[in-house]
Amino acid sequence: MIRSLLPVCLLMAVAACSPHQDTPTSAPVSKEELAPAPPAGPAPAATETTVAVHRHLADYATVKLTADLSAFDAEQKQMIALLIEAADSMNALYWKQAWGDQDALLTKIDDPATREFAEINYGPWDRLDNDRPFVAGIGPRPAGAQFYPADMTKAEFEHSSLRDKVGLYTLLRRDAQGQLVTVPYHQAYRDELAKTATLLRDAAKLARDAGFRKYLHLRADALQSDDYQPSDLAWMDMKRNPVDLVIGPIETYEDRLFGYKASYEAYVLIKDQAWSARLARFAQYLPELQRELPVPERYKAEQPGSDADLNAYFAIYYGGDANAGAKTIAINLPNDEQVQLKKGTRRLQLENVMQAKFDNIMLPIAHELIAEDQQENLTFDAFFQNTMFHEVAHGLGIKNTLDGKGTVRKALKDQASSFEEGKADILGLYMVTRLADKGELDKSGLMDNYVTFLAGILRSVRFGASDAHAKANMVRFNFFKQMGAFSRDEATGRYRVDFDKMTEAMNALSNKLLTVQGDGNYAEAKRMTDTLGQVGPQLAADLKRLDAASIPVDITFKQGPEVLGLATPIQPGE
Repeated sequence: MIRSLLPVCLLMAVAACSPHQDTPTSAPVSKEELAPAPPAGPAPAATETTVAVHRHLADYATVKLTADLSAFDAEQKQMIALLIEAADSMNALYWKQAWGDQDALLTKIDDPATREFAEINYGPWDRLDNDRPFVAGIGPRPAGAQFYPADMTKAEFEHSSLRDKVGLYTLLRRDAQGQLVTVPYHQAYRDELAKTATLLRDAAKLARDAGFRKYLHLRADALQSDDYQPSDLAWMDMKRNPVDLVIGPIETYEDRLFGYKASYEAYVLIKDQAWSARLARFAQYLPELQRELPVPERYKAEQPGSDADLNAYFAIYYGGDANAGAKTIAINLPNDEQVQLKKGTRRLQLENVMQAKFDNIMLPIAHELIAEDQQENLTFDAFFQNTMFHEVAHGLGIKNTLDGKGTVRKALKDQASSFEEGKADILGLYMVTRLADKGELDKSGLMDNYVTFLAGILRSVRFGASDAHAKANMVRFNFFKQMGAFSRDEATGRYRVDFDKMTEAMNALSNKLLTVQGDGNYAEAKRMTDTLGQVGPQLAADLKRLDAASIPVDITFKQGPEVLGLATPIQPGE
């Protein structure tokens, strides 16, 4: 029997860690204490909440993360198991950053489905439904997550003279006098990071590739010092390692207050050698494509590093931020602008996850919303190319504002992530078009890329308009709509791509986004997001048709050593 209200103890627990308690704002708070969880709001009826949760669990198609490990001997499989254990440790750290005390939340939720949904979302807000709370007594998701004191205002932050307040790897806390102080990640999470670093060093003892072994040691050091650049440079130098690991505080999407603070995440990856060989040749075109960008010369004066590469992988484990809500299908790293300019970036295409999304989501969406005579243009090859060149495009454009005052990321603040994703999407399509013009891609298949691109927008905006990628997609959708890049048949409710107008819209939006980034124009970035980054009534109604057709919104994973048939790792020396 479904209860009408969650237990009183849950409401008391939530209220006890609310950022808007009756305690005066000047009350001393230990700077080591994690910021409190969000406020308790009006408690909706648990009956409605539980029914909604059961419905939204169906938004996820469950996919096993597997790969062929037959080429690895027992020792190398032991190394992979250690890497997975290290990646798994990012989950607890990310819970602290996104919500706070994981156990305190989960143990107070009676309904198993609601508990499972909280685990998928790393907290009580539905990441695929504009962060709507689904646990009784929980208020809106705080923009600053747990990176800042709950009572801190933007003005207080801006006026603070703390030198490292905008650092990627610092928490803002209050000292005994109630003043803002910064706490480095490696101090705030010392115990957890020590265990992770030990796992990486143990894995390094089993690594046979010298470059990978060096990277694991440097990354272990970075976790305990917050100095990630040496390990980023070492990661860029790796070329032949069949196993890869991405781990640490990387993306800043969780910080919606300023977009400054990075969240912990991890991926364990197995390289697809055959696919990677096919992709390698495209990296050589980066300098030429940078010079040809449809923007004045001063916005493309920076040159991407020449060590950039493209590779395809089978993902076998996602941890932390990477595993929250919508799952990424490709990676472009490092984010460090200095490393990008010196070495370029590595683009990792996660082909098994990409295929899962194409089969479970993209094709069913196209059957519902794309004009019937253009459905044949939706292909996995086009989806793969669009995604791949999205990641390549992160390395194009401009990293530092033209006024010389710093990086685009700092200038655009909370708009930086969505604008960078928007730039990468549109320049990715631009690159496909230019490479087809150069004969490197099949020009006759460009319509496939354009139609698949539109279907990709429709897939992504189902996440709601709160995620950085979704905001970028909505800006692009509405910009393209204004320029006639696609039309909607009123009789069938299906969308049709206009090839020539989409090409024009692609060039125009590329110019606009690059200009805003180069100028560091925060006001214009915010204006575009506010005016173009919203889901309109007509599109909302069309997306409801996808719900009625029971099409998943995203995927969740069955993953780990058991899924891969790996034994529990034994620490070297045991």
